Amino acid sequence: MQTEVIEIRTGGHEAVVPLDREIDRFLTAAGAREGLLSVWVPHATAGLAVIETGAGSDADLLAALRDLLPAHDRWRHRHGSAGHGRDHVLPALVSPSLAVPVLNGRMALGTWQSVCIVDTNRDNPVRSVRLSFLDG
Repeated sequence: MQTEVIEIRTGGHEAVVPLDREIDRFLTAAGAREGLLSVWVPHATAGLAVIETGAGSDADLLAALRDLLPAHDRWRHRHGSAGHGRDHVLPALVSPSLAVPVLNGRMALGTWQSVCIVDTNRDNPVRSVRLSFLDG
């Protein structure tokens, strides 16, 4: 198994950040051919999604999360910026892990799919992501 931890700057705002470039670099460096890619976000306030980006779906996802998890003071978990408790509920809806098949050294994604980190937490602008490749 090959593994690496990368840092992703999500900024001080809600963000959906594609990871494909970093993942492609990792798979190339790992000499990946056929197997399984595991992606893990070791944070209590971020998740991962496979989604189309750049055509509005990423903004739609953030809007839907704002509707489901509004940033106000109803949350019992209270520290950080106002409404931060919702960020701790996010990983129950947007999983902190995912697995992607790797074929011929590349992620076997659909045409418009990208692996993205989803971060609604404005208090932590830099996130770690663990990439692991298991040979098939």
